[in-house]
Amino acid sequence: MNDRFLKACRGEPTDTVPVWFMRQAGRYQAEYRMLRQRYELLDLIHDPDLCCQVTTLPVEQLGVDAAILFSDIMVPLGPMGVSYRIQEGVGPVLERPFRTADDIAQLRPLNGTQGLDFVPVAIQKICQQLSAPLIGFSGAPFTLASYLIEGGPSRLYVATKRMLWAEPKLWARLMDRLSEMVAAYATIQVQAGVHAIQLFDSWAGALSRQDFDRAVKPYLVSLVQELMRLHVPLLYFSVGAGHLMESLADIPLDVIGVDWRHPLGEMRRRAGGRTLQGNLDPVVLLAPWETIEDSAAEVLRQGQGGGHIFNLGHGVLPATDPVNLRRLVDFVHHQGA
Repeated sequence: MNDRFLKACRGEPTDTVPVWFMRQAGRYQAEYRMLRQRYELLDLIHDPDLCCQVTTLPVEQLGVDAAILFSDIMVPLGPMGVSYRIQEGVGPVLERPFRTADDIAQLRPLNGTQGLDFVPVAIQKICQQLSAPLIGFSGAPFTLASYLIEGGPSRLYVATKRMLWAEPKLWARLMDRLSEMVAAYATIQVQAGVHAIQLFDSWAGALSRQDFDRAVKPYLVSLVQELMRLHVPLLYFSVGAGHLMESLADIPLDVIGVDWRHPLGEMRRRAGGRTLQGNLDPVVLLAPWETIEDSAAEVLRQGQGGGHIFNLGHGVLPATDPVNLRRLVDFVHHQGA
């Protein structure tokens, strides 16, 4: 197996800088678009054969150093009793937001793989085909809570912040439930064969550091300590969360993802020796190749001086040319050697 991604996660020397892309399986691929003409997103996720096809395709096409399981952070909430749909161009939308103690009381704990039996089957199929590590993932408790409370994506997170400020006991109950679920869901994935777990805390950057430290970090610390028992690298990513770096550096994460707003060199000084992941602006990939090359070279320069996994500062955009992604992988491998 190509293990340079795993070595970088552990802070070990690598022959070159490893690279993979968030949303590396998706709408920029002609093959994926053809599948989406026939299947809904959740159909692809729930069918192990289709999930395997979509997950492995970027490794074959791009030469990246890791695959990430094709799924959605809402998937494990279904067996907990959450009714939702994935709305094109919007994201997850709930039929009814969770705002009261009665709402939260209705959340069921995961019962083994009940309602998630397709997940380990897909992982096992993928691992049989891959020559690179497979990353499993879950939403982190805060981001999952925000979807439940808001009922979908949000800009201001008004209802979420209102609960964590005005109803701390209710907030604690919800975060405890979600933390237990994330630990159980990650365990299912690792037992099936994934080599690392990434926590997507996409919206934690919407919080001040004071609120993050008070209302989110304690649950994240407990969750990570629980996940350490799985003995796989733990990665964390949030958008616009540079102001939280010192808080994140206190948590025993192996890798901290950085979005494009924050120079890696500055983040490294604040990251407590953690391997950093990132952080090319995904929009740069729509520019001429010379611009992509210059921008990637600067990311590599900023990433020097410690463990670095090259990635985008967010997901691949649908308008991205796959040729540029392949050229970028080759460029990173050559320049990072």
